Amino acid sequence: MRAIVYDGTSTKLIDGITLCDPGPRDVIVEVAAAGLCQSDLSYMAGLYPVPSPGVCGHEAAGVVAEVGAAVTHVKPGDHVVIATLSACGMCEPCGDGRPTACLKTLGGSRQPFTTSDGEPIHTFASTSAFAERTIVADVQCVKIPKDVPLTSAALVGCGVVTGVGAVMNRAKVQRGQTAVVFGVGGVGLNVIQALRIVGSPTIIAVDTDPSKEQLARQFGATHFINGTDDDIPAQVGAICPLSPKADRGWFNSGGVDFAFDCVAKAPVTWNALECLDWEGTAVIVGVAGQTDEFNGLYSRLTQVERNLIGCRYGSISPHRDIPRIIEMYRQGDLLLDELVTAAYPAEEFNTAIEELRAGSVARGVITFA
Repeated sequence: MRAIVYDGTSTKLIDGITLCDPGPRDVIVEVAAAGLCQSDLSYMAGLYPVPSPGVCGHEAAGVVAEVGAAVTHVKPGDHVVIATLSACGMCEPCGDGRPTACLKTLGGSRQPFTTSDGEPIHTFASTSAFAERTIVADVQCVKIPKDVPLTSAALVGCGVVTGVGAVMNRAKVQRGQTAVVFGVGGVGLNVIQALRIVGSPTIIAVDTDPSKEQLARQFGATHFINGTDDDIPAQVGAICPLSPKADRGWFNSGGVDFAFDCVAKAPVTWNALECLDWEGTAVIVGVAGQTDEFNGLYSRLTQVERNLIGCRYGSISPHRDIPRIIEMYRQGDLLLDELVTAAYPAEEFNTAIEELRAGSVARGVITFA
């Protein structure tokens, strides 16, 4: 079996890897397609405090190959999206439908893979999607209809649910509320289309690559701002002024109801806060380095009652939210196929990495067919 493995120094496609047999609540999935995103690049750069060597990838869809003796909700032949949350299902957050707050979903690792010379290999993000076959907990497998292309469904496992969930679950944006979205990548595009679906009348996309404007508007953006501009808050304030006669008010208030930071860099987070109206909320969706910091002015929060919140994995419950997203896609309300800019055979994963770094793809997927 082939898999893309990060050994702590470099990342390579390796053949001759074997996978353990499933335990009672395990599912072995033949991976059809796996999305590549910035979190994968961060793992390959050694930025996460997780063990290596490990099989990369965390966003996938495929076909069930084997199931453990206690698995009842999926069977061999079923098409599934794999969620990265290997939740316990028993704690209070899980019982409340908030598995992103389950402690078991953090820091867990296993070594189900073995190289041809007997070296054990860890999983990454409880998924390890960059392999011909992977093994996950049964709770991670969400069955989907077979008419959904697996190359598109793969993106639901992370990028889509993160963006859509940030809007619908964490921020709970209501019809008529306005927003600005920083970063028009895979997650940002899904924030944009979720805002469109819930009825936001003003959706401002911000990106340093002006060529992304057309894609942002295709997904629902009503305005586009070049992220290299120095006056982004002023531009947002002009689009959504505090009043018809004043672009900005006390403590720089005036702007949108929500700002979604899908980049997680200090200057972007500051701009996100500065773009808010009274009682506005900045939602940090992007994943930064473990020691990255940002600074701001307390008065920008307290005097005009702005909010700053984080969002992990769209605050989703996979077996609730993934079927809803798939149904929105099947009804024509949510775009999936349009997210897939390119598909790369596993042998060309380095090309996929280069094009993601260059910003030339919305989302690329790696295939193992």
